[in-house]
Amino acid sequence: LFTPHFVSKHSLSSSSFSSFIILSHPQSDKKCSLFNIGSNSWCEVSIYFPRILSSPLSSNLLSSSNGLLCFAIPRSSCFVVYNLLAKSLRRVNFPICLFDYESLTLVSTDNGFKLFVLSSAGSSKSNQALVYSSTVCSWRRFEGSTQILSESCHQKGVFYNGCLFFTTLEPFHVVYFHLESGRWEGSTAVLPRDLTFVRVASDGYQKLYLIAGVGTSGISRSIKIWELRKDEDQGADYWVEVETLPEMVCRKFVSVCYHNYEHVYCFWHKGLICLCCYTWPEMLYFKVSRGTWHWLPK
Repeated sequence: LFTPHFVSKHSLSSSSFSSFIILSHPQSDKKCSLFNIGSNSWCEVSIYFPRILSSPLSSNLLSSSNGLLCFAIPRSSCFVVYNLLAKSLRRVNFPICLFDYESLTLVSTDNGFKLFVLSSAGSSKSNQALVYSSTVCSWRRFEGSTQILSESCHQKGVFYNGCLFFTTLEPFHVVYFHLESGRWEGSTAVLPRDLTFVRVASDGYQKLYLIAGVGTSGISRSIKIWELRKDEDQGADYWVEVETLPEMVCRKFVSVCYHNYEHVYCFWHKGLICLCCYTWPEMLYFKVSRGTWHWLPK
């Protein structure tokens, strides 16, 4: 969450560069915890959702983007995009009779939002990509989604330079989807060797990062970060190593994951590369500008 109104209301700091990470729980639908990046502290706020979103049994939070939250309402076969700051919502009906989907990503834009959905519902046996644009209030359907992605996609798409980037399970690949043209492509940048898991994170336009474990026999001995760069002479993309997680911190992180890297999740937040595990209530983040690692305080 990063708006002047929200910052002035919930932050004790006068800095206009404060930003927040919101933490919610399905069993606590009225209270949310906010972490203030500027003051490195937590605060608790009351957030009241509309009735259609107030029950964790009837709605599921799927994705978020810059203050927008996307919920699934299975009984109504629709999605609801809620603006947490403006307290307004938009209902988006699913374009297929069967409310069945594998993945959803919400992308906020300058004049609205887009929804990207992977679904195998309908007449086609293979996954199809569905893209909803709030500016025209309609869906577009693109056939021929890569089967390798549909079988192993475990994280929402990462928006970078007009595309959504995804990583797969072994054999590891980075693939991306053009939101405007509906075209799928595989990244030509050669991945580093001896990887045990792979994730991507991006600031949206300028930087794309690869976060991965390095080791053998499925055991991570280290966790590294690479940045995607382009060879101006040859026009080829390549990964450049920029950071290694300190050994003691790495040991703790892989131990809480029990080396089950399916549980590892990664995202970008205002200059931070955040790394967490679904089974452990702590979050690790890398402050890009300073090159330092920190645990989010409890």
